[in-house]
Amino acid sequence: MGYTLDIDTGGTFTDGFAVYDGEARIVKVPTTPHDLTICFFETILAAADAFNVSVEDFLYDADIIRFSNTIGTNTIIQRDGSKIGLLVSRGMGVLSPTTEEAGRSSLIASDMVIEIDEETNGYGNVIQKPDATKVLHAVQILIDQGARAIVVSLENSHLDATNEKNVRQIIKNEYPRDYLGSVPVFLSSDISARAGLEERLNSAVLNAYIHAKLARLLYKAGEDLRQKGYGKTLFIGHNNASVARVAKTRAINTYNSGPAAGLLGAREIGALYGIDNLISTDMGGTSYDIGYVRGGQASYALEPDVEGFSCNLPMMAIRALGTGGGSIAHIEDGRLRVGPKSAGALPGPACFNLGGTKATVTDANLVLGVLDPDFFLGGSMRLDLNKARDVILRDVAKPLNLSIEEAAVQILETVNYGMGKAVANVAKNFAAGEDPVVIAYGGAGGLHACGIASEAKTAKVIMTPFSSVSSAYSSSLMDVGHLYYSRAGMELSENIDRSVLKNIIAQKWREAVSDMRGEGFTEDKLRGVLQLFVRSRGGAKDVLVVAPLGFYDEADALSDVMMRTTLALKEAGEITESGVWLETIALMVTAKIPHYEMQALPEKAANVSEAIKSYRPLYVSRKADFVKTPIYDREKLGRGSVVEGPALVESDMTTILVADGWKMTVDKFNNAVLEEV
Repeated sequence: MGYTLDIDTGGTFTDGFAVYDGEARIVKVPTTPHDLTICFFETILAAADAFNVSVEDFLYDADIIRFSNTIGTNTIIQRDGSKIGLLVSRGMGVLSPTTEEAGRSSLIASDMVIEIDEETNGYGNVIQKPDATKVLHAVQILIDQGARAIVVSLENSHLDATNEKNVRQIIKNEYPRDYLGSVPVFLSSDISARAGLEERLNSAVLNAYIHAKLARLLYKAGEDLRQKGYGKTLFIGHNNASVARVAKTRAINTYNSGPAAGLLGAREIGALYGIDNLISTDMGGTSYDIGYVRGGQASYALEPDVEGFSCNLPMMAIRALGTGGGSIAHIEDGRLRVGPKSAGALPGPACFNLGGTKATVTDANLVLGVLDPDFFLGGSMRLDLNKARDVILRDVAKPLNLSIEEAAVQILETVNYGMGKAVANVAKNFAAGEDPVVIAYGGAGGLHACGIASEAKTAKVIMTPFSSVSSAYSSSLMDVGHLYYSRAGMELSENIDRSVLKNIIAQKWREAVSDMRGEGFTEDKLRGVLQLFVRSRGGAKDVLVVAPLGFYDEADALSDVMMRTTLALKEAGEITESGVWLETIALMVTAKIPHYEMQALPEKAANVSEAIKSYRPLYVSRKADFVKTPIYDREKLGRGSVVEGPALVESDMTTILVADGWKMTVDKFNNAVLEEV
């Protein structure tokens, strides 16, 4: 097996997790927001350097490169996506995302939405075809007004997509792909086969909105790799915890793909200990992402909120808070606020000395001695303590009549309180006695793990040696996968229509075989599982039930699926006495690729004192002020090592603050386990 490399771009840093012959290396480079292909390639350079080889040799011997990025999320937040023209059924215009929010423009201008006359009955019968002349007239108006993509979302297309396909064909006949004036056309039926007019419309619009920027990034990244000698597939991370090649990636599938990978990694870490109830927390430079695993199942949203827009495209459920190392501290109405605005990678926190002029969480950690100005990222980046003190004095200390240190403490307490309450709210998803363990990661995760856990009243926190690049590490656990949706519309019972269901699944399996052949996998390497979207008859809420292929042909399997469906619906507050309806079916097909596996450390006596590399003043509390605190080298803490707080544990990529009243134990998997004493 050659090199494998997983890359995840965040708002402040881009992380890499590289493996060769079972040996893992982690790297971190500043994100380049103006062109993410730059930090993408700089991560490859850093990975090659970590193994002492040239980038050409690294890429020649690389077998797998996986890439997750935040461009979709950032494009939606910043409202700098493609200008969209929208065609909808008569009366649907009011559902369009044309409303402006405070400080942010709408996704679509109101004059870029045109209603057309069409109708289907949802059973394969077209009642009224779209008029070709009127469609072309509408499209020409939209193009003349600057549309760079056309979205078509018609009323019953989740039941019958005929009219949406008719509209696309009308447009393509006039604007064929081989003409420079060709305009991309996106159908809502291609994005979602589920009910929900507004949700399906939003999903299609969001996909089109971020498509062009993402396509430019991914195709350029792929071309750069080919020019440097990489001859394999560039796999793109998806928010359903799988990866696929660029040509089989829809833009909306990449939204939140990094945090989704992190949740998958947290589940795998829990599995090492037989823990199937856990909360994952990822604190990076710009956000704090929270997910959970209950009973071994990762949190999943059937109708996710995508930056304020309701969608019906299921994805792993991650709650994001605008709090990270780069979050800006400011006074609002006489009170201290931290975030959601971030200094990002550029200009970054003031202490980065890259032009940042605002007080941030990172500046506060530096002022209090939690961070070493000469050993940030292993010394590759020097922090400016004086600039950190100056901005905290100006922005927080003076307005609140506090000392610089007291102001810095308030910044960290504000952050820990907010994130701790968010973790406590997620913990409410667990029943009494399930007691979830927190898996903490992210570049800033170790700085705040104890403080957040204290606020959330969680008993134990686990951090891996790869916590600073955890989404990249977790990406290494992903297999190649494709998800295929189809409308079912049938009763789920002992008398289920087996022939119709079998035909639906067979058709989707054929698509999967063809797609996977393009990924380099033969049919015998494929595995499939079904996702059933069911609701009580006449109900309004779907639940998701996982089922094996062919469950409908085996009495015991069908009975098990029906039992789990009934329990899931009752838990969701739905009444099932009138029967259960199978709305939509999805086929998830995966092909396994090699994963990194954690190895147990050898058993040997731990001499913790030998791991102390220095001491430095740490602001422990308002009463104690600065206290001389031991600094431990994380690489020298072996299996069984116990560090009592207050202490700092440093590695090249991150720092763990072991707070007063806490201890950190290095376990057999080289994970750091934080617990209150």
